[in-house]
Amino acid sequence: MSAPELMGLLARTLAGIDAGMAMPSRLCRACVEILGAQSGALTLSATPEARLTVSTSDGVSTQIDSLEETLGEGPGRAALAENRVVVTQVDQDGPVDEAFPLFSHMVRTVGGPGVAYAVPMRVAGRVVGVLSLFAAGRLARSLDDAQFLADAVGLALLGELDSLDWSTRAQIHQATGMVTAQLRISPSDALAVMRAHAFARTTTLETVAHDILARRLVFTYDDARVVETERTEEP
Repeated sequence: MSAPELMGLLARTLAGIDAGMAMPSRLCRACVEILGAQSGALTLSATPEARLTVSTSDGVSTQIDSLEETLGEGPGRAALAENRVVVTQVDQDGPVDEAFPLFSHMVRTVGGPGVAYAVPMRVAGRVVGVLSLFAAGRLARSLDDAQFLADAVGLALLGELDSLDWSTRAQIHQATGMVTAQLRISPSDALAVMRAHAFARTTTLETVAHDILARRLVFTYDDARVVETERTEEP
């Protein structure tokens, strides 16, 4: 489709979505509908590590997004870091994607067989986020159309920055600082420790950060300098 046709389709699709919903949610649902996906998410990012998911269309996209955040790998993170469209086949019986082996193995239990797409959102040549989609197969429109739509939505989201809730990302950043001090390691290593803990306990990175801030979870070293955790129910 041409650019004017796509913009007209976006406007008509938005008009058919509940106006009482927040704009990021309406934009997310419009992208899913226009591109013929089953699920989708919109994420803004200053860097691949400083990401804020502003909307998910359903439980599947929420779980996929949480999986990427916990594992620290996946098509969305690759699209952000490398400024390219990333397509990952999810097949119950097929081989894992060598680029993100853990993600491609575990996502099978979330969305079933299908294809995960991650399209960078670009504004003035700079990547500001990613449009993530999960579909049963090929999208209803071309990847060029998906890229144009992602860029248009990215620009619209920048106008919504003041209304977004950045508190979860701030909590993860603060918790990372606490683990950095507890173990005397770099922030990137501290975040890796938090992700590993979340993965081992089958929980989210956000939950781990909340427990750290509440002093329910403390990281220390044992006598052999092996990282261990101390968990209490009361701060």
